[in-house]
Amino acid sequence: MASFKPTKIPVYPKLGEKVTQDTLYWKNYKAPVQIKEFGAVSNIDFSPVAPHNYAVTAFTRIHIYGPCSQEPVKTFTRFKDTAYCGRFRSDGQLLVAGCEDSVVRLFDVSGKVALRMFKGHTKAVHVTDFTSDRYQIFTGSDDYTCRLWDIPNAAELTTYQEHTDYIRCGVASKLNRDLFITGSYDHTLKVFDARADKSVMTMEHGHPVESLLLYPSEGLLVSAGGRYVKVWDLLKGGQPLVSLKNHHKTVTCLALSSNGQRLLSASLDRHVKVYNTTSYKVVHNFDYAAAILSLALAPDDESIVVGMTDSILSIKHRKHTEESMEIMSQQRRRPSYRVFVKGKNYVPKQDDYLVSKPVKEHLAKYDRQLKKFNVSKALDTALETWFRRRKPEITVAVMKELNRRGTLKNALAGRDEEQLSRLLHFVIGNVVDTRFAPILVTAAEMILDIYKSVIGQSALIDRQLLRLQNLLETEINLERELLEVLGMLDTLFATSIARKEVPYSDIGRYNGLAQGEASSSRPELQVT
Repeated sequence: MASFKPTKIPVYPKLGEKVTQDTLYWKNYKAPVQIKEFGAVSNIDFSPVAPHNYAVTAFTRIHIYGPCSQEPVKTFTRFKDTAYCGRFRSDGQLLVAGCEDSVVRLFDVSGKVALRMFKGHTKAVHVTDFTSDRYQIFTGSDDYTCRLWDIPNAAELTTYQEHTDYIRCGVASKLNRDLFITGSYDHTLKVFDARADKSVMTMEHGHPVESLLLYPSEGLLVSAGGRYVKVWDLLKGGQPLVSLKNHHKTVTCLALSSNGQRLLSASLDRHVKVYNTTSYKVVHNFDYAAAILSLALAPDDESIVVGMTDSILSIKHRKHTEESMEIMSQQRRRPSYRVFVKGKNYVPKQDDYLVSKPVKEHLAKYDRQLKKFNVSKALDTALETWFRRRKPEITVAVMKELNRRGTLKNALAGRDEEQLSRLLHFVIGNVVDTRFAPILVTAAEMILDIYKSVIGQSALIDRQLLRLQNLLETEINLERELLEVLGMLDTLFATSIARKEVPYSDIGRYNGLAQGEASSSRPELQVT
């Protein structure tokens, strides 16, 4: 007796995004680790020195996390109100942060109490950063001013009041201790030099500026505000180079990859876009569950840390395939039973007789029903919710097998209102799919033949049959229109191709005969 052959499920090509090197690189992260903070995560900053801890500013606290820890290794809570913009110094030993109470606090990473408190602003301080010489701090506030402070003396050095709205972002130069840049809700970016009494450069972004980023060479500046990300050439006096509009809502933060070749922008639309810094085209996209307020990349892109409005901190760590393979190879394999019986160095001989164990074949539920010739139950199994929604190709494959056996009509017959409604729902949802159309059209014709006598007895079935009719009519009309368009395109292509004359000789012209022979061999027509 021949063995039962399971139903062959065809494998259809998946229509998805083109797999590029960027796709492979940015998808090589583990499942995100999510940590619940005490409030919206407004800022994330990585320490420049190993082990590259990162400071998370959320509500009235700043937590410092290790590279792989899910619990904070340090917490600063000496804030009377909401804290803002906790940032590390270049040596990783000090951390500065602003606050809603207008006081700027300086902390030692190894301590708890603030080393310095800088007072002078009259409103919330949203921007803080260290200058490149490590001995000064610049700040930006909602009082429209940005100030420069001296750390050893805890004194204010300079005040600039040129913005006409809140200052919500800023960045200090890593190459020149006197330069820093601020962005404001007055739509402008201003470059300040501590040696001058006023700003040395002004650029118009066009929207309230939310984030700033300097390239490592500091020749290019990136600003984010509204739905736009703009790139400016500072060496050409702040000339705009590129304006990107790939987000649906306000862009809140920017980041740069470790090699400087990829730019990341995050937005309230819950997306993080990755751009190629050569062409400024989007090469990858990350999706998150809530609006994004802050974004940071670890050195060498080892981690992507995102802070959201729902107080969730999301951390994605890079996968290390080589390390996992080494760990697996180091694990000792348990010896097989043959090693215990025959010894480690046993080699099969030519006269040995191999006794093979029968391999038990596991059939799917619908195959088991087909094996028992329960065609209706097999189709019912294939029409279960999971198969219909997730694997419609399995349902179609079972119908195709029943049609091959000549029992599809029997399987479709004898159904009550609920079963017939489920069947029609599947046909309506997939009949216009070119992969499934041949067998589903056949099934639809059989259903109409079987149940035409009961049409009008069920309002639900009648509505579904009308939907099927309208769907097929719409599809036929679309195909007719496409055929007309195809005919137009064929005509255009035919007329656009230049006609070329093919050279030929006299001999070829007269089918191999010379001109005189051809003329003499032609029969003369006599008209009577």
